[in-house]
Amino acid sequence: MAEETLSLALLFVNVILLFSAAGVYSTSLKVANECTYTVWPALVSGHGTPPLTTTIFMLEPGESASLSIPDSWSGQLWARTLCSYDLTGRFNCLTGDCGTGSEECASVQTVPPVTVAMFNMSGNGGLDFYGVSAALGYNLAILVVPQGDDEGNCMATACVDTPDGPSERGVACTTSCFAFGDPENCCSGAYAPPGTCKPSYYSSYFGSSCPWASRYEDDDGKEKNRAFACSLADYHITFCPHPCMSTGHKVAAGAGTRPSSAGKTKRVIVIVSVVAVVVIAILLTALRILAPELAIGTVSAISTALGLLCA
Repeated sequence: MAEETLSLALLFVNVILLFSAAGVYSTSLKVANECTYTVWPALVSGHGTPPLTTTIFMLEPGESASLSIPDSWSGQLWARTLCSYDLTGRFNCLTGDCGTGSEECASVQTVPPVTVAMFNMSGNGGLDFYGVSAALGYNLAILVVPQGDDEGNCMATACVDTPDGPSERGVACTTSCFAFGDPENCCSGAYAPPGTCKPSYYSSYFGSSCPWASRYEDDDGKEKNRAFACSLADYHITFCPHPCMSTGHKVAAGAGTRPSSAGKTKRVIVIVSVVAVVVIAILLTALRILAPELAIGTVSAISTALGLLCA
């Protein structure tokens, strides 16, 4: 009896560990640097989302890094450029700086101009929502491509061309809000309520170069084709993508939010794991009562099989 109880306990532990490994870290972000210069990506969790184990790293030209993202994570990713330590030991970057004086970014705050990729994993309906924003300006091209979508319904999105703005803006590739600071351009004050902030003369220049990215603070609420949805996908983010790479992935042109037609979500993994544990427990309990000798052999066989899967 003691041997059977121990084997049953080990079986439950193996089942839980097996399904937990599949469900907790179910999304992979592969970040690649195709720029001709070094970048320092910053990966920062949103409000109410636990911080990731890896939030900062450096990528030389041609290098890439793969990161595991937990389910239900939300946050932002951007690239910092021309970074170095000054004589006082503070870490500063010419673009994308966090303003903390260190390599670590404490929150989702960055000094414009910077191009940002945004993610909300397992949002409404269990779908991932993602997009690229030029609302804080533009410092380099970003391409976001979903991977592993067998249905072909998940769309790539990007801001891949350098915006060419009017000369009176004064600061290359920054936003009209950062350049002028008035409420109308910053969507503040009387222009803060949703729907009152309109695209400006200046934001239209970003629109011509980055038509699939958010371009001003209220853009997400006004133009639904700026955010995209996907189910059961990993994501490949490329800084300074080659033009052929961008066109090869059929970057969405106003296609709107398109969930996978399969209707599957990552939460299925969690549901299946719970159901599997409950069903196995019921079956083994019944078998233990009706045929104790057979139950011991069954528990040992299943434990061995799960051990091979978890190896």
